[in-house]
Amino acid sequence: MFAQLFGAGVYAQSRIIPIVTANNALVLQVNANNDLNIIHFGKKLKATSEYTGLASAYRQGSDYTGLSSSAYTPSGSRNLLEPAISVTHADGNNSLELKYVDYTEKKIAENVTLLQVRLKDPVYPFEVTLFYRSFYKQDVIEAWAEIRHQEKGAVQLNKFASANLYLKAGSFWLNQYHGDWAKEMQPEETKLSHGIKTLDSKLGTRANLFQPSVFMISLDKPATEDEGTVIYGAMEWSGNFKIDLEVDYQDNLRVIAGMNNHASAYRLKALEVFKTPAFLFTFSDKGRGEASRKMHDWARNHKLLDGKGNRLTLLNNWEATYFDFNEAKLAELLKDTKKLGVDFFLLDDGWFGNKYPRNDDRAGLGDWQENKTKLPNGIASLVKEAGNTGTRFGIWIEPEMVNPKSELYERHPEWVVKQPKREEFYFRNQLALDLSNPEVQDFVFGIVDGMFTKNPDLAYIKWDCNAVIYNAYSAHLKDQSHFYIEYVRGLYNVLERIRAKYPKVPMMLCSGGGGRVDYAALQYFTEFWPSDNTDPLERIFMQWEYSYFYPALASSNHVTDWGKQPIKFRTDVAMMGKLGFDIVVSQLPEKDLKFCQEAIKTYNQLKPVIWHGDQYRLANPREGRVASMLYVDPDKNNAVMFNYLVNYRYGSVSTLPIKFKGLDVNKKYQIQEVNLYPGQSSTLSPVSYSGDFLMNIGFNPDLNLNRTSVILQISAIQ
Repeated sequence: MFAQLFGAGVYAQSRIIPIVTANNALVLQVNANNDLNIIHFGKKLKATSEYTGLASAYRQGSDYTGLSSSAYTPSGSRNLLEPAISVTHADGNNSLELKYVDYTEKKIAENVTLLQVRLKDPVYPFEVTLFYRSFYKQDVIEAWAEIRHQEKGAVQLNKFASANLYLKAGSFWLNQYHGDWAKEMQPEETKLSHGIKTLDSKLGTRANLFQPSVFMISLDKPATEDEGTVIYGAMEWSGNFKIDLEVDYQDNLRVIAGMNNHASAYRLKALEVFKTPAFLFTFSDKGRGEASRKMHDWARNHKLLDGKGNRLTLLNNWEATYFDFNEAKLAELLKDTKKLGVDFFLLDDGWFGNKYPRNDDRAGLGDWQENKTKLPNGIASLVKEAGNTGTRFGIWIEPEMVNPKSELYERHPEWVVKQPKREEFYFRNQLALDLSNPEVQDFVFGIVDGMFTKNPDLAYIKWDCNAVIYNAYSAHLKDQSHFYIEYVRGLYNVLERIRAKYPKVPMMLCSGGGGRVDYAALQYFTEFWPSDNTDPLERIFMQWEYSYFYPALASSNHVTDWGKQPIKFRTDVAMMGKLGFDIVVSQLPEKDLKFCQEAIKTYNQLKPVIWHGDQYRLANPREGRVASMLYVDPDKNNAVMFNYLVNYRYGSVSTLPIKFKGLDVNKKYQIQEVNLYPGQSSTLSPVSYSGDFLMNIGFNPDLNLNRTSVILQISAIQ
């Protein structure tokens, strides 16, 4: 890095602190007043010395304060804009200034550098350290802050952002997401106007239900897949978040992201360290596609649990039985698992509760003992039976939640999140447990630990979280404004303990669909559940949007009976991530069963490219009648292309060839259709073209009303 090449003295002299990755730079500058500002984020310059000339390139009028471009904007002194941090000191004073003190920079891994910049208030013994962890090859940066003080009494933190970015451009375009249950990841793009646009959540749990904490900002004009300048941002936090996007009076954009300070003023004791969660961001001047591939590469290598590893295919019983099952039914489903050819069987909701049996979603949640009527021989017998059948066994839990109709609620009402003086209000007939309470943390950890203690061969955990938090209140906490923060800290504490003891067990992050999908949680989980909506046509659109931020390896996609499409279409769509099945195998027509069995074999051949290859979006389903997605392995020798007809109006066909991306122009490739339904032959004969031809002219998968789903395998000819 720059400090290692030129020495720290150059920094002190020039007051420039560049955070440099392979293609980009986030450049900090200390001005004459020792304010720390951002003077550049984007494409890096070849000559570091030229960053000092950036200010003279702009004629935007007076700043008035010297803080509009602050790297961490304080409030209450001379700042006129939205702050990153706002405090009330122990003596009641609300002002804060943060002056540069020093920095340290060290390489913490081959590809990873950590920069720490220390800031202090010149009047109060109050300090903030900014952290920037940069990932050189992926052009990704994580930013967070640590806040501490030595005042005589507690300091109240009124706002405490993780990061503060400052961007210059002619205009700014925000691509954000909204949704609800079964309608996750709906995109909206708008031009940002002056003032503040806020993306936030106040739900406590499953924070992304209505508004995910991921977004894109295009500079000057909306970025396309392969053109334009774009910044991706994402909060690494599983609770309430807040992202302020402020176009200021100089026409520049300030992005302030962190935990939501709604109902969360934090009383910080002297010498206590308040660490904010990380804000993740990357920059591309080659469109959305390049930015997404940077995120995928970063996630697989540095964040997602077992991001370079394998995943298991499954058969889930939910669509087959819902709550109505017993040992005999499950024994038959275990045989179906082996017959189908997947890796294991997952038992979903409904297996627990005795005094209040879990026969629907109104009772039993929290009582994690096997239901003696349904499972007289317990989970252990099913784990053993799975092994005898030649498969494995996984299980569903929702350990953060409780039904009012449960023994747990009766025994420990003080463990439940509810206002003591208000009527209870339920989300899906349940309430959240108070994870800010260490006793509750021990209970939740014990649920998982107890299962593995009794059943060490258990193969998989599906961790669900269906309720939001109403009437937020903790019987454990003295300061209720700490609740939303301490709840998530408690969740992470439990997950840390689970992973310390069971580091390799696959776990699915589920939250009534994609209600809790973020990289803070995904460091503990191998995959996530994008949506309860498994209609394959809907899933094409959802998976498309998720793919901008999360790699295919992390996306659990199941074949179910949702939708009107044939089994081939449903299976092809699910194969674009981590494949699973949630169907009644015994009721499948003979040809459908044969297709599924062969599809799993085909998938096992293709999945290394799908999971670990570079992902390219070729035809956007929102822009035409065709959707097309391509995965290419790092050596550019193998690729898989998924193609779908998404408009079924009369005469709909793929009229034009679809241009490939990411291939080697100098290599020759053979194209062959795979995953055909039994008895059907391809209309496409195996053909070969150069990478140059495929990327400049393209190839037509011949989609029509009789061929609505086509998978192509592309192999370099040696």
